[in-house]
Parts: sequence; structure tokens; C-alpha cells
Amino acid sequence: MDIATLLGIVVGAGLVVLSILLGEGVGGFKPFLNYEAFLIVMGGTFCSILVNYPIGQVFGIFKVLKKVMATSGEDTSEIVTTFVNFAKKGRTEGFLALEGDVKLLRNDFLKRGVQLVIDGSDQEFIRNMMETELGFIRERHQVGQEIFNSLGTYSPAFGIIGTVLGMILMLNSISNVEEVPRRMALCLAAAFFGLGSGYMFFLPMAGKLRRRSEEELLIKEIIIRGVLLLQSGVSPSIMEANLKAYLEPSKRAMIQKAA
Repeated sequence: MDIATLLGIVVGAGLVVLSILLGEGVGGFKPFLNYEAFLIVMGGTFCSILVNYPIGQVFGIFKVLKKVMATSGEDTSEIVTTFVNFAKKGRTEGFLALEGDVKLLRNDFLKRGVQLVIDGSDQEFIRNMMETELGFIRERHQVGQEIFNSLGTYSPAFGIIGTVLGMILMLNSISNVEEVPRRMALCLAAAFFGLGSGYMFFLPMAGKLRRRSEEELLIKEIIIRGVLLLQSGVSPSIMEANLKAYLEPSKRAMIQKAA
């Protein structure tokens, strides 16, 4: 599990709870337990998402949440080292000698790419196959990001709608003074739920998904480059020099130490 995501959620929620407990003249959590406001904001936001996206994609957000909470992707330096070793073995023993090594790979994208090289596919065919798959992966990631961006956009809007609704109800019952505090609580609680959920949870999650997507796509771009270099039969030193260009300096140092 990604500690940063969990820490951000827990600490953020904890600070809100602490501010409520330390507030002057606090009546506990009772003012915030406004179910009308919660239903207006969360119910309205969810229904808007259903209107905007197919139902399969909406209920697929639970799978997307796993990506938000997951740890970072694979080690890019390890992938580069794998390709350098494949280049060494391919030049000395031939590509067919890589059959046993391919079966041990955990990355399916890498496994399929190297298998295409072993099967003797030409470079253009390999490029088209892998870049087509990369395009579909990018589209799937985009949908998840869009849904959480939409949640972060709609929830504050429904907070404002709940506030307006509470004001209308309050002004309608202004003759009954006892109803005014409850209606005012609805106004402010709706804004609290909408703004809080949007800016504390949904939009940050969309940002984390975007970062996760960038990391995964970079790994796949490295794999595509490595597979094409492997197919062309380059030397291990050229393989290493080309793939290290994708890595940050600290990762490059790790490869040098391993070598």
C-alpha cells in the first residue's frame, strides 16, 4: 500500500476532526451529522457520474481505487538490467536461448515483447503490436482519471446546490423561528461535504492516478525501446546506454553499481 496516500487521507481527516473538537462552543459532531446535506451532495454527485459515464466504467472505479492505494510500479533500473542481460545472452547463444528466461518474467508486457523477438517477428510488426497495446492502456487510464476529476468537480457544485436548497427552505420557513437553525445547518453542512470531499479526496486521487499512469506508461515505453533494440541485435553496452536515457540519475547509478 502507498504510505503517502494513506497518510494524506488519515492525517487530513484527523486534522478536520481535531479542529472540530478544539473549536469554541462546540456541540460535538452533531452539527455535522446532517444526513440531508450528505444525501444531496453524495447522491447528486454519484447520479451525475452515472449520467456522464457508462455504468460499467462507474462501478469500475473500485478497481481504480486499488491503483490509488497501490505502491509505485516496477523498478525501471531492474528492467534495464534485464534487457542488458538478454542482449548478452542473445548475442552469444541466440534468441532461442531466452525461452527459459522469458517464462520467469513477471511483467506480461515485457514477456510478450521478448517472445515476439524469439518468434522471429520483424521490427515493424513488433512496434505496431506493442504501441497499439500501449494506446489502449493509455485510454483506460484516462477514463479513471476523468471519473475522479468529475467527482472532484461535481461534489463542490452539489455542495453549493445543497446550500441554495437550504437557504430556500430556511427563507420559506422564516415565520417558524425554530426551523431556521436546522435549515442553516443544512446550508453550511452541504457546502462542507461538497468542498471537503472534492478538494481533500477526489481531486487528489485524480492527481495520484495521473502520476501512476505516467509511471506505468514510462515503463512500457522503456520495454518497447528495449525489445526493438534486442530484435536489432545491438551490443549490451549500446542497449544499456540507450535505455539509461529514460532513467533519472539515481537509477542510472544503481545500474552502474550492479554492473
